[in-house]
Amino acid sequence: MISSMHRILSTMAIATLLSASHVRSQEAVADTDVRELKSMTLVWSDEFDGDSLDYSKWGIEVNAFGGGNEELQIYTDRRENVRVEGGSLVIEAHRDNANVNGTQREYSSGRLRTKNRGEWKYGRIEVRAKMPVGQGIWPAIWMLPTDDAYGSWASSGEIDIMEYRGQTPNEVIGTLHYGAPWPKNKYTGAPYQLAEGTFADDFHTFAVDWQEGKITWLVDGKAVQTQTQWESDGGEFPAPFDQRFHLLLNLSVGGHFVGNPDASTTFPQAFLIDYVRVYQ
Repeated sequence: MISSMHRILSTMAIATLLSASHVRSQEAVADTDVRELKSMTLVWSDEFDGDSLDYSKWGIEVNAFGGGNEELQIYTDRRENVRVEGGSLVIEAHRDNANVNGTQREYSSGRLRTKNRGEWKYGRIEVRAKMPVGQGIWPAIWMLPTDDAYGSWASSGEIDIMEYRGQTPNEVIGTLHYGAPWPKNKYTGAPYQLAEGTFADDFHTFAVDWQEGKITWLVDGKAVQTQTQWESDGGEFPAPFDQRFHLLLNLSVGGHFVGNPDASTTFPQAFLIDYVRVYQ
């Protein structure tokens, strides 16, 4: 992902995620960590009910070189890769040797962001989505700072609402990235597993409830992780998570975090987003 050098380290991240003492997993998260939606106001949303993307809310990124994690896809703005259809945003990966500005790669896919169209400081950011499944398939719902007020990545932070490995379809991961500029960045978080079934069977809702000094992750309305400790070389706590961030949605193919597709991976692969809602 652009601005996400942490992807290079992702294969080592799970041990850090599981051992982080200041991350409270689903067994320990209290109901008081999450505000009730009835106490909040819907300030931004996209229900994807039409037949075309709302460009007042989304920009499609065109990027021939993946996201800095030795990913294999090329991001395009073609309808094959990004479209609104059947009440959902469809981000679809193909094995088609796509060409962008003279660069050809084996796989194509899509990546969108709300930068300069939707940015928020605090709130509940909620996305209802259905995952693809397959070795080397990597959808993500995440947030980056719009202003980089505390310096380059990861001093200004990153909020990963949901990351998913297509080969482990019953598990999602939520992570914070912060600290010093890469390679001295830090990251903490935890995985969450379904008791039965997979995230590819149906739509599920992924959210963060982001408050001053506290961020809680939710899956299908259930609080599964809370973080209350982080840092930034560029400022005092609660920096860097006290600035405006924008949302990104993408589907990657391959890279260190998931490994590359193999003979069992079929294409096309579709990441479906039913809605995005932001409450404050």
